[in-house]
Amino acid sequence: MRRINKTFGAVQALIDVDFKLQPGEILGLVGDNSAGKSTLMKILTGAYQRDSGDVLVAGKGTDFRSPHESREVGIEMIYQDFALCGNMDVGQNIFLGRWPRRGLFVDRKKMYSDAGEVLQRLKVDVNSVYQKVESLSGGRQQSVAIARAISFEPKVIILDEPTANLSVMATERLLETMLELKKHNVAQVIISHRLQDIFAVGDRVMVLKRGRHVGERDVSQSTQEEVLRLIVQGDAEEKTQAK
Repeated sequence: MRRINKTFGAVQALIDVDFKLQPGEILGLVGDNSAGKSTLMKILTGAYQRDSGDVLVAGKGTDFRSPHESREVGIEMIYQDFALCGNMDVGQNIFLGRWPRRGLFVDRKKMYSDAGEVLQRLKVDVNSVYQKVESLSGGRQQSVAIARAISFEPKVIILDEPTANLSVMATERLLETMLELKKHNVAQVIISHRLQDIFAVGDRVMVLKRGRHVGERDVSQSTQEEVLRLIVQGDAEEKTQAK
């Protein structure tokens, strides 16, 4: 993404923001609540349209008008509410809206078999593909949301505050799942306020402040304290470096 700009009325949410992501990379996207993180990712997925700038996927210019269009090139976003149907079971949620068919009827055997394979691939511990989603814990519901995203064979998965409401154990399982996805060369963006999670699995961290890209660091060569300074001081630090 190059020189992305976006305004909402009088508010300039993004100002000339550059963003890059490599295959198999886990990137932490951080900043305060008004930094523009979700807005940038919603532009990448087509949920919002940019005012100006360029979005390129594998070197090819794109102009996504909806999440459906970004999905076609392999980009998936998992929101905080997971967007699951609680009264349906795990298998139905994973293939929601695109259930495999045999003639005019849903091929339930194939649907549950394929759902089980996706969960197994992710090494996700869900007791049964027939279990109602509303009966699952928050961590397991999130696993179902990730399994649904994976069933589209994505190249990029964006996770919005994925550990915000999870227990310590569920957070550990999620981070393990992210590392498993990395093995399959799936690039991931984790929007989070929890720097410890990003430093546990991430390769790089990018900082936004008041709609501007104010810095990025390789996780292996930085510290949480350094990134926190960028989040808090951002613009001042960038001006100092420019002198």
